[in-house]
Amino acid sequence: MPFLTPTVTDERDALATFASQQIRQVATTLQGLDADQLRATPSASAMSLGALARHVLFIGGNGPFAVLTDPGRTPAEPLDGAGYAAGAVLPDAVLPEDTAESLRAALHALADRVEAGLRTADPEARIPVPEAPWFPQDLGSWPARWVALHMVEENGRHAGHADILRESLDGKTAYELNALADGEQWSPES
Repeated sequence: MPFLTPTVTDERDALATFASQQIRQVATTLQGLDADQLRATPSASAMSLGALARHVLFIGGNGPFAVLTDPGRTPAEPLDGAGYAAGAVLPDAVLPEDTAESLRAALHALADRVEAGLRTADPEARIPVPEAPWFPQDLGSWPARWVALHMVEENGRHAGHADILRESLDGKTAYELNALADGEQWSPES
């Protein structure tokens, strides 16, 4: 069941396993959604599951996280209209062609890249701090280990957001969704 990570063997394995698992948890919350549910905002915020998925894809493909998963990338933040909406988790982040399945596939592909990148990354390598108002101005770089742990933190927070949004839509919880993702039936009594 993807709800729990597999046992890990060393630091790189732990960073790769936990970081990719949180992205997969966001993908799990999207299964079975129709277009309206993907774009619905069932809480007081403007956050939908589709916009949240786009945000996770955006942060995974840009900034310091991208440097870990795509060697040779720079941490530049492209903030065009779609990038800004995805970065801020706004309704406009969801593209007209997005479906729950297309976003799930993109999230699983990102999780695979994160896992592969972190398994080979040097935890001591320095990742440049991008120029953005939300990053420290007095710091030139972070160790890759810190960036990887921040990835776990950031995507763990978003997996929690996704759980709440999904439960608000149709009452399905993370346990049930993980069982369904594995092709199993979920019964809290079992």
